[in-house]
Amino acid sequence: MCRKAGTRGKVAATKQAQRGSSNVFSMFEQAQIQEFKEAFSCIDQNRDGIICKADLRETYSQLGKVSVPEEELDAMLQEGKGPINFTVFLTLFGEKLNGTDPEEAILSAFRMFDPSGKGVVNKEEFKQLLLTQADKFSPAEVEQMFALTPMDLAGNIDYKSLCYIITHGDEKEE
Repeated sequence: MCRKAGTRGKVAATKQAQRGSSNVFSMFEQAQIQEFKEAFSCIDQNRDGIICKADLRETYSQLGKVSVPEEELDAMLQEGKGPINFTVFLTLFGEKLNGTDPEEAILSAFRMFDPSGKGVVNKEEFKQLLLTQADKFSPAEVEQMFALTPMDLAGNIDYKSLCYIITHGDEKEE
């Protein structure tokens, strides 16, 4: 059972969330906000409007992970810097989602594989790199990525369009 945060704590958390990102609701489309509300409701096991350690533990338990270290749960709760109500929850996701590398940084990384500067990289060569280098992708992960990746008529990766999708989202998803 969670200790219900007092009204003062809730007001402080809301004000802190508003200060941190006064337009947190404008960062997302209405459909996304609804999805976040559903996720919040799934995590807020005791339905008190605040995510607490017991809520997190129960959520993990339902997902099959029963022995989550106390420190891990505490670290999650500390990210909210106070009681985690829906506004704080949404702000945390906004901060995480906006943590994507800037578009220019991603483009620079792709340019390393495009010495001709045409804006495309060879799909098969890139596939081999993904399967064999650094944080290796599984064949299924590569295929999943390529299913969402813009290609030119020759089957090369249009990395400029891909970078836009990574940093701004895919307009076709709606």
